[in-house]
Amino acid sequence: MLIIDDLTVRMAGRLLIEGADVRVPAGARVGLVGRNGSGKSTLFNVITGEHPSELGHVKMPARWRIGRLAQEAPGGPEPLIDVVLAADRERTALLAEAETATDPQRIADIQTRLADIGAYAAPARAASILAGLGFSAAEQLRPCSEFSGGWRMRVALAAVLFSEPDLLLLDEPTNYLDLEGTLWLQDHLARYPKTLIIISHDRDLLDTSVNAILSLEAKTLKLYRGGYSDFERLRQERIELDQKLVKKQEAERKHLQAFVDRFRAKATKARQAQSRIKMLERMKPIAALVTEDVRPIVIPAPDRLLSPPIIALDGVSVGYEPGHPVLKRLTLRIDNDDRIALLGANGNGKSTLVKLIASRLAPFDGTITRAEKLKVAYFAQHQLDELDPGGSPYSHVRALMPEAPEARVRARVGSIGFSGDTADTPVGSLSGGEKARLMLALATFDAPHLLILDEPTNHLDIDSRGALIEALNDFPGAVMLVSHDRHLLAASADRLWLVANGEVHPFDGDLDEYRRRVLSERGDDDGKERKAVDTDRGETRRAAAARRAETAPLRQRVSRADTVIKSLTAQIEKIDRALGDGALFTREPDKAAALARERAECVRKLAEAEEEWLDASAAVEAASS
Repeated sequence: MLIIDDLTVRMAGRLLIEGADVRVPAGARVGLVGRNGSGKSTLFNVITGEHPSELGHVKMPARWRIGRLAQEAPGGPEPLIDVVLAADRERTALLAEAETATDPQRIADIQTRLADIGAYAAPARAASILAGLGFSAAEQLRPCSEFSGGWRMRVALAAVLFSEPDLLLLDEPTNYLDLEGTLWLQDHLARYPKTLIIISHDRDLLDTSVNAILSLEAKTLKLYRGGYSDFERLRQERIELDQKLVKKQEAERKHLQAFVDRFRAKATKARQAQSRIKMLERMKPIAALVTEDVRPIVIPAPDRLLSPPIIALDGVSVGYEPGHPVLKRLTLRIDNDDRIALLGANGNGKSTLVKLIASRLAPFDGTITRAEKLKVAYFAQHQLDELDPGGSPYSHVRALMPEAPEARVRARVGSIGFSGDTADTPVGSLSGGEKARLMLALATFDAPHLLILDEPTNHLDIDSRGALIEALNDFPGAVMLVSHDRHLLAASADRLWLVANGEVHPFDGDLDEYRRRVLSERGDDDGKERKAVDTDRGETRRAAAARRAETAPLRQRVSRADTVIKSLTAQIEKIDRALGDGALFTREPDKAAALARERAECVRKLAEAEEEWLDASAAVEAASS
């Protein structure tokens, strides 16, 4: 058992955890959740002894081995399979000793121990783990140094999984994986035989791979049984109960205080008043669970939808070297309301396809037809490096609104989640999630007809991912997604395209069927379906599509009203500039009077348009709730 007893932790003077008590049973598989910056990774450092606690302590059996994903990716000349096998230090040491041992008894002891730990089956187990994470048999024999940093981090993950420690600590392990690797990892962790604690913002993983949730919130730790959906339900019930208790206590306090205020000076009631004062002093305030609402993510809607198809590909091939296409014979179309998720292992060409659609790559041959005035927004993780680290959210938005008044720019910056001082915070000081929110806002600034997102969730916590899902489902244009987050894909996409073997074709099944296919191909499907712990993914997609169709006329009303408001506002500003010439009233009094009447009429129409916008927006919100 892992025991966290009265633990208080600070980092750089900031209090992260205070007086936390938790008991994690041996063999539990625990998801550690909490907002970014709440102290989850620091807690891991305390457990491993890398960071001291201010008070309290962490205890576990002395014989336990702790395994944690290495911070540095391996990069030597050793083959991948050897790097993974070397992670089992006992096996490596025993095999080395067996080569030199001469004492018959010691040789027998070594061989017995090697048999006990399954040393001779280890190469097959290591190869199976590497295959699950996406390495072919040939790649497993190549030197580690030949692979990119992301793939070498997969090797590090394979090594710690292979070593099978008594306490396995994983911090966002899916950040380096594609959807296929994530599906395999979820299945593997769900059968991990020892104690596991995993930090993850992947809701699907937390619903399929763990049997308890450890929540770090309000500087304390609380353990819940079940997956993330169970935790979310129980936490909401606790919030509602706390709120009811707080209201009840406040009412009781007011009642007691009213009695004291009224009768404290009366001799006949003095004793009762003193009794109630003592009751007030003994009444400890109920600490209601404070929730920090995530600011919504807003994706501007296009002024008008275009005639379909907005993009059509016919016999297209594309790649990076002429004569060596990555994808070929592409015949596809994208319509206004498409929600497309791209499936396929890394290296098969998903990013190549989205770059082609986003005009970042030119086709080798074939034809691409794009709707006139089509606007495409493209967001990929590597674009975060394109932000000016010395600039601020305000300066980045100001560059896109050079002629706009200060108030409008500040309002736009605030609408994307950077109000007050945060608007002027250097980008280099922003968190990964804040940078992702800023980059998404900049990419979609011009209200695109097609939004392409390539791994948008790596720096977003669970609540921010939920906000992104809501934004995508409210967005009236087309969406194309590449993501290892199955919950995001299930909730936002209703069409699946499989990118494999140099081609792209619709995938007729759903994500559950694709998961079964991936696990079967990677040799890790035990043939038994675990009980579903979340709502049916296909039903979620259909419900999202139905909601978009239902609210489409309302959203069109909002868009039309918004267009009228912009036009009238511009017209009033133009009239105000003309009327600002004081000499106009003496030089051309009739024209000045006409302009004044025209302005009054514009103001009246503007009030009507604003009322229409409010009514339509309220109707959209009601229909979406």
